[in-house]
Amino acid sequence: MLSTTLNDPGAAPEDRLAALRAHLDGAPAMRAFTRESNNHIHTIYSFSPYTPTMACLRGREAGLQVVGSVDHDSIAAAAEMREAGAMLGMGVVTGFECRVKLQSLAEEESGQARFADVKLNNPDSAGVAYVTVQGIPARSRARVEEFLAPIRAARLERTRAMAEAANAILASVDAPGFDFDRDVVGISQYARGGTVTERHLLFAMATALVDGFGRGPALVEGLDRMGATTTGTARQRLADADNPHLVYDLLGVLKAEYLDRFYIQPDHVERGGELPDARTVVEFAKSVGAVPCYAYLGDVTASPTGDKKAEKFEDDYLDELVGHLAALGFPAITYMPPRNTPEQLERLARLCAEHGLMEVSGVDINTPRQEFGCPELSEPRFAHLNTSTWALVAHEVLAEQPGHGLLDPADPLADLPLRERVERYGALGPRLVAGESPETTMKELAR
Repeated sequence: MLSTTLNDPGAAPEDRLAALRAHLDGAPAMRAFTRESNNHIHTIYSFSPYTPTMACLRGREAGLQVVGSVDHDSIAAAAEMREAGAMLGMGVVTGFECRVKLQSLAEEESGQARFADVKLNNPDSAGVAYVTVQGIPARSRARVEEFLAPIRAARLERTRAMAEAANAILASVDAPGFDFDRDVVGISQYARGGTVTERHLLFAMATALVDGFGRGPALVEGLDRMGATTTGTARQRLADADNPHLVYDLLGVLKAEYLDRFYIQPDHVERGGELPDARTVVEFAKSVGAVPCYAYLGDVTASPTGDKKAEKFEDDYLDELVGHLAALGFPAITYMPPRNTPEQLERLARLCAEHGLMEVSGVDINTPRQEFGCPELSEPRFAHLNTSTWALVAHEVLAEQPGHGLLDPADPLADLPLRERVERYGALGPRLVAGESPETTMKELAR
């Protein structure tokens, strides 16, 4: 029987890892490795039903070769993720995800900001973009935590203000409310380096609504009175009194259909907010030996995570945007193959090739309904994404020694185009996971 400690957010990381070690000592049957990977897994340190240890185990059970964590504004999962992945014989890529302004405050105030008034990849805000910073070497985790701490603190206070607004709306329609410190901060890992996100707030709100209205048709009727739109599959799931994922399903509906009623827009860090500008994040990522990526979303027709409406994002101006990202110093674009059409991905791949950008894959995991696998990565047309993933695995290990990262100007391969460096590093990733020493691998790079 699987120990509950593996996925206990209140347990210490070392206890979760010990539980995984004990589980593996029982030689459980595991699916054969596939060609698949997932570089975009959220854990309890942002919002997710999975501890880093459990995320790794679920990934291994799905046949993944590589798992990667990108918690919002947090690097707290990294050490546990790396150790759990090593126990399971998997490659690991660790990092974080954050939101940025593509322009500086000065550019915004002078009216010179590009893309300030259009949706980029963020459903909640115009001019705000999600980016990931991946392949962070262990030597840089303390610096990353220092960089993210004020962002986490500002986000906490903005979320607190949103909770007050949400409770006021709920009270106005005689719906049950929630307590911010107990029900929002209390279910997070904020005290341990994690982040309080809008999803924590919505989870608390969803829990209060289920407790107040009850399960089944009574819940749907209560949501109707609130003006929270539910249709189709979502409505059927919410009306199912035995739905084991009810609170997560309700969270998705609230995020897609109700959040805008009390959402407070984030602001620049220079004004006490939580949004650095993109160039700052790119330069910081490179300074700590990591790889910054813009997260392409593309026009959405159906949301795999159940929390996004059909909506237009970057596709109308993608050519100009990718050129701008390259000018800002982004070396890579990350995207989710199941989310986009072949035409979208072919266009994106062409633009990445034109600008010499690396392509990175990953499928957003933050709810219990989602599958960890990505079958598309077994298709020949996505072979380059597997190479990129293994390159990030090798990069994160080798960048422990300054001068041996994919983007390091002192790297032995620095004179090669990035795509050629990715090919070389991609061949080294499986060998490092199989036990080859970094010293041997670095000698080969230097030849």
